Amino acid sequence: MKRLLMLLLLLPALAQAGGTEQLKTFFRSTSAMKAQFLQVVTDSQGRKVQQVDGSMQLQRPGKFRWDYNKPFVQQIIGDGKRVWLYDPELNQVTVRDMGQALGSSPAALLAGSKEIENSFVLKDEKRGDGLEWVSATPKQQESGFERVLLGFAQGQLREVEMHDSFGHLTRIQFSSIEVNPGLSAQSFRFVVPSGADVVGE
Repeated sequence: MKRLLMLLLLLPALAQAGGTEQLKTFFRSTSAMKAQFLQVVTDSQGRKVQQVDGSMQLQRPGKFRWDYNKPFVQQIIGDGKRVWLYDPELNQVTVRDMGQALGSSPAALLAGSKEIENSFVLKDEKRGDGLEWVSATPKQQESGFERVLLGFAQGQLREVEMHDSFGHLTRIQFSSIEVNPGLSAQSFRFVVPSGADVVGE
């Protein structure tokens, strides 16, 4: 009975936790994640310039996989040491060192370590859309993004918004979210396809 009472007392506090607290909860409780996503890019005038969907997998620290399905196929895989970007249409692979590829990028927020405040300035944002938002502004100017916003509900990541220095907005919405699923190590291994051009290695 005492334990139940404690839980009931804690529930309002969890429900009212701001975006920064939800982000910290996400890092504490989510070591792996699997989801479907819809990504929409709009320009500085608010016009839609791109819409793609796909699936993602994440395993901290430093391992992630984004598979874009429509309207073009592309893979981005981080194996903990390097980041591989594969474009089947061009049959080209771009590879970069993990540290250089992530830095203060949005991927560093999701796949990086818990010490995100070393690379980002965090601030709660109010939207009134049912999500708890946190704004993350990179401390390094050369990150390519002015700020990243993450929207949470009950400690789960539901949306990401990325504002770049050209006025473009990239909005990613997650669905079919699985928290801490068992993920295969093979998911984060990339084998260069036969005949593919490799750039940047």
